[in-house]
Amino acid sequence: MAAHTSGEHRNVLLLIADDLGRDYLHCYGCNTIQTPHLDTLAAEGTRFTNAYASTASCSGSRSTIYTGLHTHQNGQYGLEHQWNHFMTHEHIDTVPVIFNSLGYQTGIIGKVHVGPRRVYPWEVFDSSESRNVKWVAERAASFFDKAQDSKRPFHLTVGFHDPHRDETRGGFANDNKEVLDANLDKEVPDYDANAVEVQSFMTDVEELRTELVQYYKSISRMDLGVGLILSELKQRGLDKNTFIVFVSDNGAPFINSKTTLYDAGVQLPLLIKQPGQTAGIVNPNMASWLDIVPTALAWAGKRDDDVKTPNGTKSPKRLGNSLLPILQEASLLPRTEWKHHVFGSHTFHEVQNYWPTRFIRTHKYKYHRNIAYKLDFPFAADLYGSLTWEGVRNKDGPVKIGKRPLQQYLFRGIEELYDVEADADEVVNLAEKPEYEVVLQWCREMVEAWQYETKDPWLYKDGVSATVMELYTKQGLKLPDRFELDLKDPGTRNVKAWEPPKPPTGSEPQIGNSVSTQSVFGTVSGWLQGKK
Repeated sequence: MAAHTSGEHRNVLLLIADDLGRDYLHCYGCNTIQTPHLDTLAAEGTRFTNAYASTASCSGSRSTIYTGLHTHQNGQYGLEHQWNHFMTHEHIDTVPVIFNSLGYQTGIIGKVHVGPRRVYPWEVFDSSESRNVKWVAERAASFFDKAQDSKRPFHLTVGFHDPHRDETRGGFANDNKEVLDANLDKEVPDYDANAVEVQSFMTDVEELRTELVQYYKSISRMDLGVGLILSELKQRGLDKNTFIVFVSDNGAPFINSKTTLYDAGVQLPLLIKQPGQTAGIVNPNMASWLDIVPTALAWAGKRDDDVKTPNGTKSPKRLGNSLLPILQEASLLPRTEWKHHVFGSHTFHEVQNYWPTRFIRTHKYKYHRNIAYKLDFPFAADLYGSLTWEGVRNKDGPVKIGKRPLQQYLFRGIEELYDVEADADEVVNLAEKPEYEVVLQWCREMVEAWQYETKDPWLYKDGVSATVMELYTKQGLKLPDRFELDLKDPGTRNVKAWEPPKPPTGSEPQIGNSVSTQSVFGTVSGWLQGKK
């Protein structure tokens, strides 16, 4: 690929926080925390308020950011490290593969947490667990200099370890020797346990407030690191042609957030700054982490069809959309111009934390299909070992996880449906309420059609994978169109057979003041009759 002059380069800088909840940034409404550098980035660019990860687990979420594919497509079903050892499939085209093929200098600094290395062949591979954000900024500066010296465009990922927990029961590395030696503790504000914001998904106990103080400090340190990197970028004049994306991999490292697909775990910060854009846009349109690869490609002036990678056409088709056309939209676009829903897919966190779930999120509704719902919901090791959980479980009276009784947290139905406009914490399950049957049916059909399109092995019918069994259904096997095997009537003679699904047409039905229930039932009943 011919070298460009620096003025023609279209660089990409991707900044990823670790376990940062959306509502623990000042620019997202947390008034008790100081995050001046991210606030500035938001003020100069676009702040998305409806941005969603596909899964609330570190490795899995990062793999979706780097591939534009859900984990059930790319194979990174859970955490990559230690005994978990989940890995991205060999045939998947990843960000370093794609941008290497375009002649970019690619690199990653800090946390990697995906594998194997040959599937993620970053040219510059600075893997480190360092929390010294000054060192991280120095490595980024070196990367920028190398790209300028070689007159190449670049795609750099910086994976911060903050604000992830450290390996103690309540710490966030604020007393880490490396952090102290760099005097970072002197540049991070002190916080008061009585002033920290306890979010509605949390249970207010003393241990939580103690941990939140440490969490706040870790977030502020990460914010400092963002400022240092952006300063290095600006000093070299690279801010004029670098597309900047800031995201988190999943929600805050507290029970009811991280590892769950409730909004506290997957509705996350997304800040984007495109050179020359209108400043200070607050964008309410739906965005998914699967949109990040198509957006970076579009910024580079390329499409999937333009990319010729070693893996060729074996990698599944990416279904995300470039955010460039809507980057400066400050109001909701019509459904004819932009999607009004996103999907999510979780299977594992740690290898012992098997709890596969798929979800669809619209502006009004959230639907969860809990495939292994007969299992109790698993605790991630760092959350179970935390001081917060010890405080919650020993609190006087019935134990509640936020607004949710412990029983409801651990044991969930086969389907969950929430009106997130009225019930943001997803506590009141509407799945069995007759008046929401049409909404439930719409969500179910949408999810199953998406699972089929993405060849999801966890598309279950009659207790088996319909995706795997399609080999036999094409040979005449009758697979009943029901979630589970009916033990009382396991036969197949008098049941409807499963067929490859198609998504329902039109937007989701609205139960509420905006549309009358009668008109909704009429519209959706007509669609249902047409499907029979």
